[in-house]
Amino acid sequence: MSNRTVVEQLQGRATSDGDGVKLLRVFGGPRPERFDPFLMLDEFGSEEASDYIGGFPPHPHRGFETVTYMLQGKMEHRDHMKNVGLLADGDVQWMTAAKGIIHSEMPRQTEGKMRGFQLWVNLPSKAKMGPAHYDDIAADRIPVYELNGATVKAIAGATEVTDNAAKTHAIKGVTQVVDTEVLYLDVHLTEGASVNISLADSHNTLVYTYDGTAAIGPQNTPAPAQTVSRLSEAGSLQLSNSAAEVTRVLVIAGKPLREPIVQYGPFVMNTQEEINQAIADYQAGVLTD
Repeated sequence: MSNRTVVEQLQGRATSDGDGVKLLRVFGGPRPERFDPFLMLDEFGSEEASDYIGGFPPHPHRGFETVTYMLQGKMEHRDHMKNVGLLADGDVQWMTAAKGIIHSEMPRQTEGKMRGFQLWVNLPSKAKMGPAHYDDIAADRIPVYELNGATVKAIAGATEVTDNAAKTHAIKGVTQVVDTEVLYLDVHLTEGASVNISLADSHNTLVYTYDGTAAIGPQNTPAPAQTVSRLSEAGSLQLSNSAAEVTRVLVIAGKPLREPIVQYGPFVMNTQEEINQAIADYQAGVLTD
């Protein structure tokens, strides 16, 4: 069995969004095709309320999905469809903007640590103007698999993971995504632990290390904290940890759509004309109609 290798590594860069929320932009921006079907990943995290208290007041989206994974803290979602949801420790929010959604994401705490991630997943052209959808996924609904020296939290997709005791585990996430076949795992490795994760050869794969340092592939390429590693196209994913501290990574893989990507802020479509229409619809108050 061949293993994927690292072809690109990016260091997350500090930025802000919403009402001054400080965050780390892991990837997103120029040349989005190389991450297809993924558009952006942000990590937010701070113990200083001033870094997050402004939150994300009402704003629009069209043409893609957002996946918010809360490690720690409380964030409230409200949208034009009258959905109200509270994200707490370990919860996930999967929101399909499609034709249009207007929502807010506001902290429901004034002190303490808030930490989590938001991933943007593109939609195929056939689904970009479909109905919007929202799902709150409580932490206790998300399967957690205990392996030899490793823990795998399965948010989306299905695969097989072999641990360093040569035992293979069938892994299935709480969500299955039809068009992009997203695999989204939170993997924790103790000292000396390793895993080998099966992947579809055609799927783009990203590994984001958020704590510790992971070693990727047969070359044991170091992947330090706050680094995203983009992998080669074929083979499985070998991950290991030789450090005394626990290493924690997000493994994100998906089927590329191979369609044009045109983005303007919160709108992601296939043509500039579609972007212009999204802007016009929002200004006219009909984005969600």
